[in-house]
Amino acid sequence: IFGETLDMGVGNFLDKVARLMGLGFPGGPKIQELAKNGKNLIKLPYTVKGMDIQLGGLYTHVKKLIESKKYSYEDIAYSIQEYVFSMLAEISERAIAHLNKKEFGLTGGVALNERLREILKSMCEERGVKFGTVPIDLGSDNGAMIAYTGLLWFKMGIEGKDSIDPYWRPEQVEYRVKE
Repeated sequence: IFGETLDMGVGNFLDKVARLMGLGFPGGPKIQELAKNGKNLIKLPYTVKGMDIQLGGLYTHVKKLIESKKYSYEDIAYSIQEYVFSMLAEISERAIAHLNKKEFGLTGGVALNERLREILKSMCEERGVKFGTVPIDLGSDNGAMIAYTGLLWFKMGIEGKDSIDPYWRPEQVEYRVKE
């Protein structure tokens, strides 16, 4: 692991903010739609700590903005996306540089967000790095993404573990390409 969120995942953060706005679940797509009509960038906490991001303080700040009723939900959503996705781009770009990577993959439910894809794809293009992401039709289903990954591994001859431990960290999983 070269960087991660220290307190809550980005998808969880977006879902929690959407609940504060009364938008329901899942919140990410609803935040994305609101953000498309946002016009004013609101100053928000930007918390990058080394290679990690932290969203708890931002959540508390956004909660206060919502309660104040001084800002439109569209501007709050727009600002959230710009800040959080910029934090992700910063640590991703730094990781690519430190590890000298030539490819970057984006997965998970948040990978469906158009603005996040746009920001990270642009960052990769600027660095000459190949950008890839989960197919849109699989992005909202973790089981489908895992199955799809397994299919790709099988096709490439990658052998993995026979059982799953939910507490594995990516660097603990051993796999190898069949010769």
